[in-house]
Formats: sequence, C-alpha cells, structure tokens
Amino acid sequence: MFDIARVHAAPSADLLTPDNSVMLFVDHQPQMFFGTGSGDRTAIINSTAGLAKAARAFGVPAVLTTVAAESFSGPLLPQLAAVFPDQKPIDRTSMNAWEDEALVEAVRATGRKKIILSGLWTEVCLVLPALSALEQGYEVYVVTDASGGVTPAAHEHALQRMIAAGAVPVTWVQVLLELQRDWARQDTYGAVMQIVKEHAGAYGLGVVYAQTVIGAHAAG
Repeated sequence: MFDIARVHAAPSADLLTPDNSVMLFVDHQPQMFFGTGSGDRTAIINSTAGLAKAARAFGVPAVLTTVAAESFSGPLLPQLAAVFPDQKPIDRTSMNAWEDEALVEAVRATGRKKIILSGLWTEVCLVLPALSALEQGYEVYVVTDASGGVTPAAHEHALQRMIAAGAVPVTWVQVLLELQRDWARQDTYGAVMQIVKEHAGAYGLGVVYAQTVIGAHAAG
C-alpha cells in the first residue's frame, strides 16, 4: 500500500550496484559468432567489450565460461579476454552452464544475488542457465545487445521466455550507467567516460565533443 509519509530520496533495491552484482559471460567464442544471425556481430562484440570494461571499472566480479573451446567452439573472444588477462575461462561440455559445478561454484562464491548475463546463443546458452538460476532464487538481468541468437526470431523468443520466467532485459550502456548512477562519483567517472568514448557510438562522440568544447569535466 502506498504511504506518502514513507516517500524519500533513496534508490530502489532492484537497481544494479557494484556490490550486489556478478557478471556471467557465456560462450563468446568464434564458432558461436559464426552462427549468430540475430543482429550485427560486430555490434555484439563491441557491446560485450563495453560490458566487460564496465565490470572492471566498478570491480564487479566476472565469471567467464566457454563450451568445447579446444574441440569445436574456439577460444574466448579476444576483446573479452583482454579485459580479464589473468582470468581463465571455465570450459564446459554442457550446453546449460548451470549444470557445470565449477561455474555454479564460481558464481556462488561471489555472494552476489543479481546475475548480469550475456552470451551466445540466446536460445540455448543463455536461456538454459537463466531459467536454472531463476529457479534457484537468483535475479537475472539479460544484456540483450551483448548476446545473440541464430536468427532474430530465436533471439526474441528466447528473451520472451526468460522475461516470462522473471528475467529482466537490459542493454550494456544501461548497466554501465546504472552502476555509475551519480556523475558526482569521481572515482569511476573517468573510467565510465572512457568506456563511453570507446564503445558507445554517437553517445561517445557526444562526450568527446562536450569535453572538447565545454571542458574536460563535462558530464555524460
């Protein structure tokens, strides 16, 4: 029940923060990209790199996983691996990452309840762990533009299935700015602006323009 006396300036508990989230990157690998047809693959790579840099900038734990890396799918996306050079991906045989004990333990060890999920393909390697984690009480946020399916329909139908089960669709820039949430947070401001300039297209060019014309501290 709405009580106006309780209204005050405070963020929702639903918001993603650096302290309540873990990022799970699933199967961003060459063979998976070859079969992706739901959107521009270069754009998906760019979004994935931007999302990964957001995790690094805010100290959000990241779990990297691949499937059949040596026998079929190839190595982790180089742009993603470069953000976490000291982290070895968890390689699996199961299509459902949530059936791999090492991966589940890695997520559980972070102590975080909100999973920011991205990967290839949406209709297999995302929907299966998303539904599995949701059933066990996790909150799942699917980064739609850092993910892709074999066809537009496959991608969209998988998103609809996850949403129906309780997952929340987001984009990588949305995640980045939700983690920042206040331009007065100077400890991460510079890193956020750099990520925006490198990966956020026209928005990034706008920041370049603003910082050049208005000044180096022009807000995003």
